[in-house]
This record gives sequence, C-alpha cells and structure tokens, in this order.
Amino acid sequence: MTSGTTYGNRKVAVAGVALSDCGRVDRATPYALHAQAARRALADSGLDRAVIDGFASAGLGTLAPVEVAEYLGLRPTWVDSTSVGGATWEVLAAHAADAIAAGHANAVLLVYGSTARADIKAGRRTSNLSFGTRGPLQFEAPYGHTLIAKYAMAARRHMHQYGTTLEELAQVAVQARANAAANPDAMYRDPITVDDVLDGPVIADPFTKLHCCIRSDGGCAVLLVAEDYVQDLAKPPVWVLGSGTAVSHTTMSEWDDFTVSPAAASGRLAFGRAGVRPADIDLAELYDAFTYMTLVTLEDLGFCAKGEGGAFIGKGRLLRDGELPVNTDGGGLAACHPGMRGLFLLVEAVRQLRGEAGPDRQVHKPDGRLPQLAVASGTGGWFCSSGTVVLGRG
Repeated sequence: MTSGTTYGNRKVAVAGVALSDCGRVDRATPYALHAQAARRALADSGLDRAVIDGFASAGLGTLAPVEVAEYLGLRPTWVDSTSVGGATWEVLAAHAADAIAAGHANAVLLVYGSTARADIKAGRRTSNLSFGTRGPLQFEAPYGHTLIAKYAMAARRHMHQYGTTLEELAQVAVQARANAAANPDAMYRDPITVDDVLDGPVIADPFTKLHCCIRSDGGCAVLLVAEDYVQDLAKPPVWVLGSGTAVSHTTMSEWDDFTVSPAAASGRLAFGRAGVRPADIDLAELYDAFTYMTLVTLEDLGFCAKGEGGAFIGKGRLLRDGELPVNTDGGGLAACHPGMRGLFLLVEAVRQLRGEAGPDRQVHKPDGRLPQLAVASGTGGWFCSSGTVVLGRG
C-alpha cells in the first residue's frame, strides 16, 4: 500500500498513538488519564502541541469535549463529541479524517480516559448501566432487559439459526487470552481453556463470566494529521484509507435480524472507500465486549460467510500467528475495557502496522514482512451503531 492513496482532498495520517496507565489505576482521575495519554501521543508523534487545532472526546465533562479540552490547555477550532457507545471512537476518527481531508482542521487529537473499575471499587458508582425508561426503551425496561441480556439473546438466535456452539464462542475468549499473554499492558495474561469458559458462573444465558469483557481503568489517545505534517513526524505514518459508519436500532423489536450487526454496512463502506477487500486485510481489531460480538463482526465485515463464524474462529485463526490475527493485544476480554474501548482498537492497529508491538507479539505476514493493512471496527450499544476504519502503511 502506498501513501498515494487519497482520502478526500488531502491524505490523512495517524501521527501519534499512546496509552495512559491501564488496568488497575486507583490514584488517578479520568481527566489525569486523558492528559497522560494526550502527552504521550503527542510525544510519540514528534510534533509540537501548537499544531493541534481539532479535538474529539466523549463521555466526560459537563460540556464534552469543551471541558476536557480546557483541562488539556487546548483551544481547538474544530470539535466533535458524537457519542454512539462503543463505536464512538471509530465514528469520531471518521469525522476527524473527513475534516482534515476537507481542510477544516489540520491536526485532530482524539483522547479517552476512564476509571470505571476504580470508581466501582471505591463506591463512586454502581456497575449497572442505566439508560432510563423514557422513550422507546420504556417498553423493554419492565422485562429486565439489561445490556448483557440483549447480547445474550442475539447470541442465542445465532446459535439457533446457524448451529453455532458454546464451544465455538468460548474459543473467542481463549484466543483473546492467548494474545494477551505476551502483552505487558494486558490486565489478564494467564491462559484459559474452553472448559474454563464453559464452567464459569452464568451471567446471562448463554454467557458465562469469561464470555464477557473485563472492567479496567485506562485511557488512550490518537493524533490524526494532514499529509503536510508527515515529513516532521518522529515515526513513519500510518494512513487512514477509508471509513464507514452506520446505525441500526435501540429497541430490540426494531432490529431486523439479530444475526446481522451494523458492521455489515460500515464495513462495506469502509472497504469500498479504501479500495480494498476483506481478503487484503492482515489484522483486525474488533470491539469485543462479549464473545458473540467478535464472531458476528467477523461475518459482517466479510471475513467469512454469514453463519460460518463459529467454524472460522475454531481453527485458531484469531491468534497472533493465525490466518487473521484479531485483537492482538488481548482485546476487551483480556487486555483492558474501561468503558468505551473503541480508541484502543486504533492504537493497537497502528502499533502493529508500525512494527512496534514487540518481538513476542508483533504480527508478520507469511513472508515475514510487517502487516500492510488493518481494520478497526467498533460496536456501540447492543449492536446499535458501528464505525469501521481501514488503515495502511506507507
């Protein structure tokens, strides 16, 4: 893939990426994690903070992202705080890339931070998600339809319709943990087996505990810039080749097909705009709050046919040295999940494309070369929204 591929009128590159402290962070505020990640991403880029004229953030502050920008000492002239759940960060990245390509901004900082685990531990909030009972959701609330129950019901439909098994879903968690084993930033690194997943306590049938994402603290940041800045970067750029966004439903009764996520639309758009096919992709970073999310997203992005996700996963394809490495840092099932994980997908994809994941977990193509193309796809709500971004090396 060459840097000649255009995105809008100007090419758009990822200049810097970074994580804040992650995992168990008891002595920091979400604002501090935002600042830490932002400083590290800026240092990673080699650029001066004065170049930042755009800012995107969601989930924190009374006037997000104004409050967070103020905390970071930024006065951007382009801002976005679109919030659509876990897909937020791919959607924000798409918006930022469009703005840069059109000349409305030159350098956009995306930053996120959360102390979800520490807050619950300290009693500052509960672990239950509450979406209120006004509007369409009021018709499902009396039946105890929690977020996890919605995912579990969708998984059961896939199992009924296509014969997907619990063992196949469990393989998602097993392979995610295997990928996390070599990641020093991952919260859980010990190996697990399919039996470990199946024998765990049931959270929402058919999901046991290990089918569900972990809860952690952490933050990260990504700096997108116009091609004009590439010559000043500290590291080779990773190019934003294409993106797509889509929404589906909030009320489960309005979801046309429990086995199809909005990634089917966002992925089609992203691949088409990038001029690539799923078969061209070397690695995928997919939102994995639950094992079923990984399976259905793989199908909907076109890596396998609808209904064949279970068999596809069962062959070890998601491992770092597998046919299609997926969630190479361990994902939300093992590495980190501080509330909204979408921005972490972009950070990991960029690090892998740069070849800086480290000797024990760097992905290589069969011929020994570094990966050339990666996709990051985030899912929000209960398959309510999707954002997909295709990235490539220069």
